[in-house]
Amino acid sequence: MITNAATLRAAVLPRPTVLTDAALVLGATAFVAVCAQVVVHVPALTPVPFTLQTFAVLASGAALGSLRGGLAALLYLLVGLVGAPVYAGGAHGVHVLFGATGGYLVGMVAAAVLVGGLAERFRADRRVWSAALAMLAGDVVILGLGTVWLAISAHLSLGRAVALGVVPFLAVEAVKVAAATAALPGTWKALALLRR
Repeated sequence: MITNAATLRAAVLPRPTVLTDAALVLGATAFVAVCAQVVVHVPALTPVPFTLQTFAVLASGAALGSLRGGLAALLYLLVGLVGAPVYAGGAHGVHVLFGATGGYLVGMVAAAVLVGGLAERFRADRRVWSAALAMLAGDVVILGLGTVWLAISAHLSLGRAVALGVVPFLAVEAVKVAAATAALPGTWKALALLRR
C-alpha cells in the first residue's frame, strides 16, 4: 500500500531491482547535472554562481531515500571530478572541488543523505511543513559546508564567507526550498489519487 512506502521510489516501484535502482540513481544524477547548467553569475555579489542544483539534490534525496539519493549526489560529484562537464556552467575537474564552490558540492551529498533519511524515517516529505523543515535542514547543510569551505579556500574570515556564500543566496534558496517542498507532498497526493 502506498502509505506504507518509505519513499516515493518505494511507492512507485514496490518491487525494485538492481537495474531499476541503478536507473533511478543515474536519472537523479543526470537531473542534478542538468539543473547545474541553469546558472546565473553575479560576480559583484559572490564568487559562487546561482544554480538549480539545490532543488534537484533536495528533491532527489527525498524521493529516493538516503542511500540512493546520496549515491546520486556522490556520483554527480565523482563524474565531475573525472572530467565530465556537469558542474555549474559546464565546469569540471579537481580544481573545482578545491575551489570556492567545492564545499557546496560536498554539502550536496550530505544534504541528499539527510533529507532522504528524514523522508524514510519520519515521512517528512509527505506534509508541507515537515517537508519544508527537511528541505531547509538539507539547505543549511549545503550552505554551511559551502561557506566553511569558501572561507578556507579563499582565505576569508567566516563573517566574510557568510557575506559572500550565504547572504546573497537567501532569497533564491528560499524559492528552491519552497519548490522542493511543494513537489514532494504534491507528488504523494497525486499518487494516492491515481491509486484510488
